[in-house]
Amino acid sequence: MLPDLPPPAVDVLYDPLPYESRLDARPVSQVDLVVIHCTEVPDLARSRRFGEEVLYPASGTGNSGHYYVDRDGSLHQYVSAGRTAHHTRGYNPRSVGIELVNTGRYPNWLDSRHQAMDEPYTDAQIASLIALLQRLRADLPALRFIAGHEDLDTTTVEATDDASVQVHRKRDPGPLFPWRQVLDAVPLQRLQP
Repeated sequence: MLPDLPPPAVDVLYDPLPYESRLDARPVSQVDLVVIHCTEVPDLARSRRFGEEVLYPASGTGNSGHYYVDRDGSLHQYVSAGRTAHHTRGYNPRSVGIELVNTGRYPNWLDSRHQAMDEPYTDAQIASLIALLQRLRADLPALRFIAGHEDLDTTTVEATDDASVQVHRKRDPGPLFPWRQVLDAVPLQRLQP
């Protein structure tokens, strides 16, 4: 058995969303899950713009993850772990969302002819993700589980090009995400309801 090593230092640029203070506060002791996403847009700047959009007028908030990992491995935090971000239906109060910048199915997310997710994640992204997960494991005492967005949201919808075809609403992080590498490096259990 390997000795417990201190988690690595992680450089994170904290740049809270304008509405972060309006997101529900929560004790970090209830966070037991990390959900891995891909942005499904071309770059971090566009991801940020999507995150800033107010989609829920009653609360003045929108959809975003807590952390974003760019292709160069840089880490960005848009929502503190003590706030509930909107990233995975039904799991937000108990989870931290981590978004990896990746085009995914962009710009034809629900077109049945464009369901391949063929952009590989970079080595720098995966190294930063692993370091972040190790840090979160040390900082969040209840953290035990990890899942992909596609594991938790299995909803199908009509394809935008053909209403007779059903496609998955969410497919991220997708088939090129290196689950084995991540799970070998971080002692989290994959949650698949």
